[in-house]
Amino acid sequence: MSVIDPILYSISESFESKRLLIRAPLWNDGVKVNEAVKESIEELRPWMPWAQNIPTMEESEIGIRQSRLKFLDRTDLRLLLILKGTDELIGSSGLHRIDWQSRKFEIGYWVRTSFSNQGYITEAVEAITNFAIHELQANRIEIRCDDRNQRSARVVERLGFHLEGILRNDKCDVDGSLRNTMLFSKVRGVEF
Repeated sequence: MSVIDPILYSISESFESKRLLIRAPLWNDGVKVNEAVKESIEELRPWMPWAQNIPTMEESEIGIRQSRLKFLDRTDLRLLLILKGTDELIGSSGLHRIDWQSRKFEIGYWVRTSFSNQGYITEAVEAITNFAIHELQANRIEIRCDDRNQRSARVVERLGFHLEGILRNDKCDVDGSLRNTMLFSKVRGVEF
């Protein structure tokens, strides 16, 4: 069976949930990302290896431009979470570690501190899951998180993802210590 080069896939650049515009990154989004990361650095630092230092504005824009290019070549689909009617960035998510042949995607996410505990990430992950299922014909969607990150795990559980297992000593955390990773999934024919 021949596989079409993913760069030929037509993929929507944006879609919506009740309160959010969820869209691909665009040139000059680095300013918004930088502001959100600066505000949220203390909450991000324990879980996100990239959030150990506050990025410069230039570093944030470089990251956005790299994400834009990866979105266009279909190797990673980063998505920004924008509050409808305000143009305010409330977080970032996306479909990562993509295997186009098997149609497997991993969802990652983080929320801006001032928007946490308001259901935005649950709403965004549900919309992204539906996007992956209906537009990208996902067969498997994974979400992984540190087993100590209970807030992240609760989002996934609320959305009906199945805990497949805990990968022991799977990765090093931000301080270099070994940590366990919870692996959640939804699989076509079972959960959707």
